[in-house]
Amino acid sequence: MSTPDLTGVSTLLLDADGTLFPSEEPAYVASAVVTRDFARRFGLTGDFSPEHLRLTSTGKNFRTTAQDLAARQGVHLDPAELEAWVEREKREVTAYLGRVLTPRPDVVAAVTALGRRYRLAVVSSSALTRLAACFAAGGLDGLLPAGSRFSAEDSLPVPTSKPDPAVYRHALAELGVAPWEALAVEDSATGAASAVAAGIATAGLVQFVPEEERAERSARLSGAGAAWVRSDWGRLAADLVGDTVRVAP
Repeated sequence: MSTPDLTGVSTLLLDADGTLFPSEEPAYVASAVVTRDFARRFGLTGDFSPEHLRLTSTGKNFRTTAQDLAARQGVHLDPAELEAWVEREKREVTAYLGRVLTPRPDVVAAVTALGRRYRLAVVSSSALTRLAACFAAGGLDGLLPAGSRFSAEDSLPVPTSKPDPAVYRHALAELGVAPWEALAVEDSATGAASAVAAGIATAGLVQFVPEEERAERSARLSGAGAAWVRSDWGRLAADLVGDTVRVAP
């Protein structure tokens, strides 16, 4: 796919999980423990393994996943109890990701190069505390500091999740950027649909998608409106800065 005209783009809005760091698989390892306990509490049936949850809910946060699971089986959730489950999942997943994620030199090099040309911000469905742990563990704190992060869980008056475009619209308003002045980078069709619904051109990135799933994921990203899809940060950064990105040894 060829890149669209990006002449007017001044700002990059980057998804976090699965885009800036390979957090999807380990996050679902920790989240599945909470999800299984949640299912037992409400008598829900189904496959709550980490892999099944990853394949069926990537791009959504636990709040939305829990609500979807309950709604499909006709279970009413008390709002206060749902909040308790959301907080538990957030706490356990955050702690686990903080232990297992490590810096990726290629990502750091690409984001550094992009930051010289564009204003950078993060737009995620994940909670800010989880993002903080991931950015610290991934060596990205200095490049994407806390003030540039927007969370569908924490930054909005009412928590939501992608594909709802609310968090992208909020980020645009807070940054004072028009939709045509931004480019979103997403790894999931859910995230791409969120950005596209907010009127933002979107690039797909599948670097941290398992290799055997990349063709299907790329097709789903395109179907959700991504203008083009790249296999890794180096290629995407080259598209945007017009040169090869060098990775420090």
